[in-house]
Amino acid sequence: MASNPRSMLTANRIAEAAEFFSFGANDLTQTAMGLSRDDSGRFLPFYVEKKIFPDDPFQTLDQEGVGQLLEIGAQKGRSTRPDLKIGICGEHGGDPESVIFCHKVGLNYVSCSPYHVPIALLAAAHAALADQVGATAAAA
Repeated sequence: MASNPRSMLTANRIAEAAEFFSFGANDLTQTAMGLSRDDSGRFLPFYVEKKIFPDDPFQTLDQEGVGQLLEIGAQKGRSTRPDLKIGICGEHGGDPESVIFCHKVGLNYVSCSPYHVPIALLAAAHAALADQVGATAAAA
């Protein structure tokens, strides 16, 4: 599992030995944002309320920062191993916005708690359908 900023930046080297990547989105969020998931519950609701953060970054993936690291990790990993299977694990795997983002950047799967599987499946279906609609519109 790759779950820190350095692993995203050196993913090409890691892919020399790895057959798949499972990005630990919760740990990556902690290290990239300098937040402790254990302590942030006391102030994150205030940050979201005051629009410092658009969402709780431990529930909905911070696409601008953490998401960019995931995208870099996927690109660098596949530069070494083009058929590399890549996904995320953690709470983000059950969040529709996060699932759609993962699809957009080319991840193959998300892992989430059983409770969130129906939500993740529906979000993945929406993302795939949006791709098909976009491809049809582009061809017209």
